[in-house]
Amino acid sequence: MVLFLGVEKDDSDAVLGFNLVPPNASVKSSQDNRITKLMATITASSFASTSSHVSYGAVSSGSDPKTGFKKMSFGKQTLTHNGLRALNSVDELRVRIMANSVARQTRGKTVNSTRKTSGVIVCGSGMNLVFLGTEVGPWSKTGGLGDVLGGLPPAMAANGHRVMTISPRYDQYKDAWDTEVTVELKVGDKTETVRFFHCYKRGVDRVFVDHPLFLEKVWGKTASKIYGPVAGVDFKDNQLRFSLLCQAALVAPRVLNLNSSKYFSGPYGEEVVFIANDWHTALLPCYLKAIYKPKGIYKTAKVAFCIHNIAYQGRFAFADFALLNLPNEFKSSFDFIDGYNKPVKGRKINWMKAGILESDKVLTVSPYYAEELVSSVEKGVELDNILRKSRIQGIVNGMDVQEWNPVTDKYTTVKYDASTVADAKPLLKEALQAEVGLPVDRDIPVIGFIGRLEEQKGSDILIEAIPHFIKENVQIIVLGTGKKPMEKQLEQLETEYPDKARGIAKFNVPLAHMITAGADFMLVPSRFEPCGLIQLHAMRYGTVPIVASTGGLVDTVKEGFTGFHMGAFNVEVILKFLPFSFTESFILLCELKFRKLMFQCEVVDPVDVQAIATTVTRALGSYGTPAFTEIISNCMAQDLSWKGPAKKWEEVLLSLGVANSELGIEGEEIAPLAKENVATP
Repeated sequence: MVLFLGVEKDDSDAVLGFNLVPPNASVKSSQDNRITKLMATITASSFASTSSHVSYGAVSSGSDPKTGFKKMSFGKQTLTHNGLRALNSVDELRVRIMANSVARQTRGKTVNSTRKTSGVIVCGSGMNLVFLGTEVGPWSKTGGLGDVLGGLPPAMAANGHRVMTISPRYDQYKDAWDTEVTVELKVGDKTETVRFFHCYKRGVDRVFVDHPLFLEKVWGKTASKIYGPVAGVDFKDNQLRFSLLCQAALVAPRVLNLNSSKYFSGPYGEEVVFIANDWHTALLPCYLKAIYKPKGIYKTAKVAFCIHNIAYQGRFAFADFALLNLPNEFKSSFDFIDGYNKPVKGRKINWMKAGILESDKVLTVSPYYAEELVSSVEKGVELDNILRKSRIQGIVNGMDVQEWNPVTDKYTTVKYDASTVADAKPLLKEALQAEVGLPVDRDIPVIGFIGRLEEQKGSDILIEAIPHFIKENVQIIVLGTGKKPMEKQLEQLETEYPDKARGIAKFNVPLAHMITAGADFMLVPSRFEPCGLIQLHAMRYGTVPIVASTGGLVDTVKEGFTGFHMGAFNVEVILKFLPFSFTESFILLCELKFRKLMFQCEVVDPVDVQAIATTVTRALGSYGTPAFTEIISNCMAQDLSWKGPAKKWEEVLLSLGVANSELGIEGEEIAPLAKENVATP
């Protein structure tokens, strides 16, 4: 088999990367007479470093690939690039050339569609949708919530609806401008003035609530400072902060005169559907009913409440109800008897409970997670009865297929699609191995893990399980940040298994993309996972997921078809370690700090450890087989975009019956993903 490599160089003639492309006509003609071993010389720096960004454009079909057998050098390591070798059949070569030609034509269209405006929003009257959340990607994000508010609203806008998101202005976002609109709101026993900032991106009005309660909390990178100064420690005034946010969200649609596009202009008005997300926004339906509807405002407005993680409920002292400035008639919606000694058992207020009871519709981020929440006290974390009565509905999340696209990924040196994945993967694996300092060997299976280091994500189980399967012919790369004891344990992997494992306790976006593209398997050992994005990213890149059988992992990964399932893990052993509010998490953190090996014994179930080891061994047994190749093809054939989920969201929100709401006319998202925003000085 001959692969033609178009080489991309900078002005200094240094190789930046390459694309797999068909040969030009003259090269094809010469192959009728002889088979030539065609190779590209690739510098070590272009593979081992992600600092050079490769052009999104495909290499011209007229590129003249270099001939001759070459070797690739990674630092002190040299290997023969034996994966790229010629076959002795002209007919087979022609078939490959034709297949690559078709693939490249398709790939070229994909590249162009992500670089230019792919369409316009074509709109009837549609719906007026207002998403409220404490995170919105890429401006502020700690996990899946930020991804959803970053990706779902543009998809809804593409379906012909007018869409706004409202979130705090944690930082001085350089692309959000002051609207000069201010309002006064009562928070606790004080009156506070808030200001609104705005930008229009991907067909969505992005509104940011500006107030010192949000902005003054930020020092350095905001993504880790949204809820508290450090992980596990909350700001003492979080109830006031989120009360302010909910009140501001009810003002914005009426007072902001937004003229962002030729399709929509003026305020959103009162005929809107609010989509509140997680416990931080649970006061919105309460204030709507207590303050506005009695005055005849927002008469037909409705609220959909979406649960992204049941473990965080906003449980506070019962006396704190007075801080919320709600009539006593709402007290019963918040009233909650806490059955866990975390840190004090007894009567409390529960924000999430109130959000569920006072909203018009309750949703969550996958169908199976919805089933789990109502299945038991443990899975519903003491809200199972309330959720059962709410008739909660699950809609699986999509993913941002513009940011995560193997055809255009700026962090990888090889671009590929489903037709060239088999040729690209070994090259990307070698680049990944070189990057993290593992022995470079394209024939050894590589397993990746990307996630927070905490009990929910099962990283403690994984650390316990590694010794049970590391003796196999395998390498593992673990990337994540979180609890300090786990980070220290993670960083010891290289010492214990220098040629087999690497643990990187850092937030590293380029490396996350390299792992997703270069690994053969992606391990997702979550004890519970409402939806999950890692497995979606992996499938998009042809990396086979090995997942726990919980939540959205059940909905998105099919055993033997798009991945491997390990079974459900023990949740009960960690319930006492889950903070239902950030207030409780600090005490729990202190309690755990004095447990030497906090992720052993009482927390980690040996049965779960064995489940990981057994399934990993089973998955490794499929590596290199036709069945494994078919699983990769199945993964890359999945439609993982927001398009399908957006249609289901549309159906649910339309069913709420807000006045003048109707189906939009389906179009396309009008722009690619906004670049990461940074604070200005």
